[in-house]
Amino acid sequence: MPATARPLSPHLGVYRWQIQMVTSILHRATGIALAAGTILLVVALLALASGPDAWARVVAFCGSWIGMILLLGWTWALAYHLLNGIRHLVQDLGYGYAPAQFVRNGWIVTLGSLVLTGLVWACVLAQRGGA
Repeated sequence: MPATARPLSPHLGVYRWQIQMVTSILHRATGIALAAGTILLVVALLALASGPDAWARVVAFCGSWIGMILLLGWTWALAYHLLNGIRHLVQDLGYGYAPAQFVRNGWIVTLGSLVLTGLVWACVLAQRGGA
């Protein structure tokens, strides 16, 4: 068989984007983001153990615009990964496999992660003003 006659594997461009694809991709991406964000946590703990000067540098970085964006992203990744993990546990029990339920639960997880992130940051910002 000539090489040009072989069938090609479908590519992402062939498929219409669906919530099932998005939730799967985001679950993997948020897992990677959480692993990368753990580096910031380790740095913060090492700085805390190193003394007030090192801790002040970490606090200054986390208070900067890039630090806030990283912390916000890490919070969302944690919320999404948590809620999607719960969805997977429910599916492991045998529930939520009907296409309509799967789509609904995917949207619940996605929107719920945004709401949860907003609630966490509302609490953080409220504490910041009261401290």
